[in-house]
Amino acid sequence: MRTARVTQIFYASSLYGAATLAAALDSGAFAAAGRRLLLVANNAQTPETSPALDEMPGFERLRDRFDGVVSWNEAIAPFHPGGWSPRRDDLPLWERYLRLLWGLGADRVELAVESIQVAPALTVAQVFPDAPVDVYADGLMSYGPTRNRIDPLVGERVRRLLHLDLVPGLEPLLLQEFGARPEVVPAEAFVKVIAELSDAVGPRESGETAHKAQKAQPAETSETSETERTADPEGPALLLGQYLAALGILTPEEEEELHLRMVRGATARGHRRIVFKPHPTAPASWTRALVEEAGALGAELTVLESPLLAEVVYRRTRPSLVVGCFSTALLTAGTFYGIPVARVGTEPLLDRLTPYQNSNRIPLTIVDAVVPEILDEHGAGVAAGPGELAGLVRAVGFAMQSGIRPDLRADAEAFLAARPDDRVLRYFKRRRLTALGLPGGLPVPRGAALRKVVRRARRLRRAALR
Repeated sequence: MRTARVTQIFYASSLYGAATLAAALDSGAFAAAGRRLLLVANNAQTPETSPALDEMPGFERLRDRFDGVVSWNEAIAPFHPGGWSPRRDDLPLWERYLRLLWGLGADRVELAVESIQVAPALTVAQVFPDAPVDVYADGLMSYGPTRNRIDPLVGERVRRLLHLDLVPGLEPLLLQEFGARPEVVPAEAFVKVIAELSDAVGPRESGETAHKAQKAQPAETSETSETERTADPEGPALLLGQYLAALGILTPEEEEELHLRMVRGATARGHRRIVFKPHPTAPASWTRALVEEAGALGAELTVLESPLLAEVVYRRTRPSLVVGCFSTALLTAGTFYGIPVARVGTEPLLDRLTPYQNSNRIPLTIVDAVVPEILDEHGAGVAAGPGELAGLVRAVGFAMQSGIRPDLRADAEAFLAARPDDRVLRYFKRRRLTALGLPGGLPVPRGAALRKVVRRARRLRRAALR
């Protein structure tokens, strides 16, 4: 009897994800297979106006690792990848359709996907109900708990969580409720893949022809600091733009001010050459304001116009400082490339981020805890070491998803009981600590009527989490 051919399908929606997959393949994380397909999805709000990852500069260097590239957008057109999933009764029909479309026949399918909690990764896993699943991490979010309850018919098939060791010594919480085994993708393999992407990008694609602001030449005064006089001995300061307004976390005006604070912070630390890497979906008007601000502060600002990976920019521009809010790229800069990093604006976001379960909370917490603030060049983060950071992440993870990870309660109680100060409690909401019965919460009223109200509120909350 002939054994069925094994086809491995690797789903990716970003060049960063594809680079992570390439590094995993290069390091031997996947067994040999008869065929390997890269399944590409463009999850942009308007995919027709944004390039898919296989159209981005440098992708051709990754293509040879796969036997073919197929498009999820084309397969499900005219539906949007992020907002569509088939009815349960239609799943067998979709599996037959995709097997025919991609020439799978009777192949035994194995899946490697990112962000399995949501479509389209979840949809792909549901369409192939017999396929074992490996999940690879798409950044700092993997250190947090699973954001949604996953159908056990999918979750029980997850074998491993492949992740970059962005925070050495910290273990991801993602999918631990299903016993998924965390496995580190070697940093050396990832850096090598980034080098390939960088070598494939020419001056035009790299944005080296981007608009520059001419710096002003203010006269030096007695108030000019020593830091400012010895500025920029090496590479430029690189600012990582984010687009939090699209997520409803900040208003457009607040986000523009966040980027302006990055410029002011970099110049205050003595940098006179600044490179701004905007988020691909950010409006162009924001960069104009940054150009004007930099010029007024006596700096020259270059805006990168091409959608390059931040890690490719690190290799090409050799920055002496990387500044961001809570981007994963801050950790790759510091951990993989040894570049000094600084954060801006994380503390107010800890309070602004809603709901508390928002999956951005763990990346925000980690960056705030381990990366120094822009004007505190030599300061340490809130977390003194890996053990304290792990305790903080597990405590925040329990507060975020107590229904999915009730096993984290004891760790959360121990961590909070040992650290009752505001330095740690700012990562939590008092009302949430109270509802969960954790140290640091508000005192529970003793009156019988008020206790009844509290018990009823807790019952309603438990019912909502089911």
